[in-house]
Amino acid sequence: MKKLHIILAAVLCAFTGAASLCAVTVASAETPLYKAAFMIDAATGTPVYEYNADERLPIASMVKIMTLLLCFEEADRGGINPDSDITVSANAASMGGSQAFLDANCSYKAGELIKSIVVASANDSCVAMAEHICGSVESFTERMNKRAGELGMSNTYFVNCTGLPAPNQYCSARDAVIMMRELIKHERFFEYAGVWMFDFVHPSGRITTLTNTNKLVRFYEGCDGGKTGFTNEALSCLTATAKRGQTRFIAAVVGAPDSKTRNAEVSRLFNEGFGKYSTEKVIDSAEPLDPVPVNGGKSDSVRVAFKNDFCLFTEKSARQEITRNIEIFDVKAPVRAGDTVGRAILTAPDGSVAGEVEIVATENVGAMNYGDIVNDFISEW
Repeated sequence: MKKLHIILAAVLCAFTGAASLCAVTVASAETPLYKAAFMIDAATGTPVYEYNADERLPIASMVKIMTLLLCFEEADRGGINPDSDITVSANAASMGGSQAFLDANCSYKAGELIKSIVVASANDSCVAMAEHICGSVESFTERMNKRAGELGMSNTYFVNCTGLPAPNQYCSARDAVIMMRELIKHERFFEYAGVWMFDFVHPSGRITTLTNTNKLVRFYEGCDGGKTGFTNEALSCLTATAKRGQTRFIAAVVGAPDSKTRNAEVSRLFNEGFGKYSTEKVIDSAEPLDPVPVNGGKSDSVRVAFKNDFCLFTEKSARQEITRNIEIFDVKAPVRAGDTVGRAILTAPDGSVAGEVEIVATENVGAMNYGDIVNDFISEW
């Protein structure tokens, strides 16, 4: 296949070894103050710290990470929107623990219920959303477990949507990070997660003031989201995310003795990560590209784009120059949006490949027929 090779300007970024996504580990305390912990670079999924990361443990309200993920995915499917009316059952209103103190048989907006889950870990709002989306908490929990399997969460089993103590309900620190990484793909999560305090207004006009249970959104630079948890069984738990520059980490600490310790330990992991590592976006899918020539098409070219972003995550001390090489294929009509028409190859100074990103068509281009050829000939006459 004929290819057009274009060498673009070198991109400065960090690189260590082959495809760059090598596992690295930050230093840990000699005696961990928790039962388990795990941290990754969010962009690449590269693990940077783990301790008992796959141990099956109760995680209390961090179960709600999956509850929230299903709520946002239901919104993506068009099943709900922020203004959807949700009628609260007596069962939902009876939930104990953290709650928004919902009124039974009253209607609330879905956006406000989800916001109360993100900010204040409201158990009653969780049950109200679960019952609305799936008809029952049991059916919703089945969907939670199915989604966990799809995400590769092999050390997780959900029994309810709240994280309230239940026999045989467990998760691992690694799995908590996996589901948080999926949750933060939804921008609306961040709109809610950064709220420190808000007045939750009930249909009757009664007001419940709710405060964010994740104190790091106020007291740790770059922390813009997370989910806390506490029960006597699970102890203090926190999965949080923080971003500085292009680098975002997600960290989970499970089974710390108290909230002060869990916050300090997650902050320590973030500090070590930001101090030692960096993430560089080498390919930005929003970057404009020149149209690609098309042979035998109704149009002589097709608009294209990078299929996805590509980031490299490495130690700050290992920064090297990465070269981006664009290959454009010999494209023949017909072309459909999404067809691969080229690729970007990222190479290190030693010639090893750091990664590849496909270049795809963003529109359809039909093949010329006999009439098109005649008309084209006449227009050129």
